[in-house]
Amino acid sequence: MSKKRKWDDDYVRYWFTCTTEVDGTQRPQCVLCNSVFANADLRPSKLSDHFNRQHGGVGGHDLNSLKHMPTPSDQNQTVKAFGVASQEDTLLQASYQFAYLCAKEKNPHTIAEKLVKPCALEIAHIVLGPDAQKKLQQVPLSDDVIHSRIDEMSKDILQQVLEDIKASPLQVGIQLAETMDMDDCSQLMAFVRYIKEREIIEEFLFCEPLQLTMKGKDVFNLFRDFFLKHKIALDACGSVCTDGASSMLGENSEFVACVKKEVPHIVITHCLLNPHELVTKTLPTKLRDALFTVVRVINFIKGRAPNHRLFQAFFEEIGIEYNVLLFHTEMRWLSRGQILTHIFEMYEEINQFLHHQSSNLVNGFENKEFKIHLAYLADLFKHLNELSASMQRTGMNTVSAREKLSAFVRKFPFWLKRIEKRNFTNFPFLEEIIVSDDEAGSIAAEITLHLQLLSSSFHGYFSVGDLEEASKWILDPFLFNLDFVDDGYLMKNDLAELRASGQILMEFETMKLEDFWCVQFTVFPNLAKTALEILIPFASTYLCELGFSSLLHFKTKSRSCFNMSDDIRVAISKKVPRFSDIIEQKLQLQQKSL
Repeated sequence: MSKKRKWDDDYVRYWFTCTTEVDGTQRPQCVLCNSVFANADLRPSKLSDHFNRQHGGVGGHDLNSLKHMPTPSDQNQTVKAFGVASQEDTLLQASYQFAYLCAKEKNPHTIAEKLVKPCALEIAHIVLGPDAQKKLQQVPLSDDVIHSRIDEMSKDILQQVLEDIKASPLQVGIQLAETMDMDDCSQLMAFVRYIKEREIIEEFLFCEPLQLTMKGKDVFNLFRDFFLKHKIALDACGSVCTDGASSMLGENSEFVACVKKEVPHIVITHCLLNPHELVTKTLPTKLRDALFTVVRVINFIKGRAPNHRLFQAFFEEIGIEYNVLLFHTEMRWLSRGQILTHIFEMYEEINQFLHHQSSNLVNGFENKEFKIHLAYLADLFKHLNELSASMQRTGMNTVSAREKLSAFVRKFPFWLKRIEKRNFTNFPFLEEIIVSDDEAGSIAAEITLHLQLLSSSFHGYFSVGDLEEASKWILDPFLFNLDFVDDGYLMKNDLAELRASGQILMEFETMKLEDFWCVQFTVFPNLAKTALEILIPFASTYLCELGFSSLLHFKTKSRSCFNMSDDIRVAISKKVPRFSDIIEQKLQLQQKSL
């Protein structure tokens, strides 16, 4: 067995660093071309020969000019002194970057070693040659490695978010919602909104399973334990927006009672995105029956595989655009308006199909009164979908959302006046099929009753209305009439001073409302604090709904036992892992273990 040579710090003057194998064998690596040599070449003559022949003294420099270069023996410090990454660093970086992309694209961890790496090796061998293939082979991409990389990145992202929460000058807003995954496991998801520097940030907080029961107390315990685990006081939360069953997350639920007991000042808001459910609850009997008939027709077509196949074949045969219907569900309300529109537009074709299948639903479906009710429902739910879509965006605050709801409800009196005159302009589908005065009179009475009930329900359920007059300066401090502010109001002087600044006016005209008040935090802290306490709370659980869509990619039949808390954080968080810090910590741990 040949004698193993050892690294000498003086070799750094030849632009070499040292790499150490698992068995302790030291091998020289050129930091200029990344070439790694055998342990037998770890001697001055070999290193000097490579330096002179391959690199020519590096642009005219001779060896003597490099002798005073710092020569730390630690590999990482040597590499940093030259500004070049070692091979071990590059392999780790490549591994982390792939794991990051794997999580972002919501792919299974095994895709790396089963598909990506074999393909990359073949491409490298064909295009770049066997040397490049050999180097690429060293990148660790096994299932366990990808899992551990994602776990480390998730911890780093969470640490960044927690640091931001602790540094936020105001209490944070929380968005909380629950869903069932394909494994019948209840998943609780939360997002957080906080102030960082000069803007309001929305970030993913956690997605955790409810292990046993799904009561409001269980939700609260999981919510509280998360904050306690990370040493953040629960009163750091200024508001919570919830959605779901009233017994679990509703405004009168046990969860809300527990939260208010711990944090009495907290503001509880309910998601404003689901007016569809309220519309259904206020439907008169005939309209509700029409809606249930639509549900039964869809379930007849989709609930039986032969019917579904025949339905698609029938529509393809007659050349109809729509040949797929969605299942009607109680929780996914946003699709209901589209379903009703499609049913109305395909009414004649579906009626033919039901006749062809000798369905007992034909009698109710082909009734003229049912078609009139269907037209009204399709029109109304189309209006609701447009309202919901206008509130489905990031950064939506309660003030803007309630303004949109208020504007929608204020249309009802105009609709009612037109309906009294048998003018159905606001309901185009209904206007299309109304023929006789008797039909118009009958449906007009039902629409009038429904819109009146709906208007009062909107006001009670969603607290529709504007800000108090004295608080409207938050929306526009320059056009606001200061006479509405009491003279004893301490911030009235600040408002007058703010209005006198032309520079601040330019900022107000060019920035989003939330960002404008964040910028004023250092100049007018009292005004900014008051404004942001109203603008920070979430208006909906829209981000959670987006997160639940991502959840469907992670929890599948083949990954039903998969704990995806870390994967989903890396996938949907806006934070980017601090790769350099993670890799440095990884290398330090590896060195300590040697």
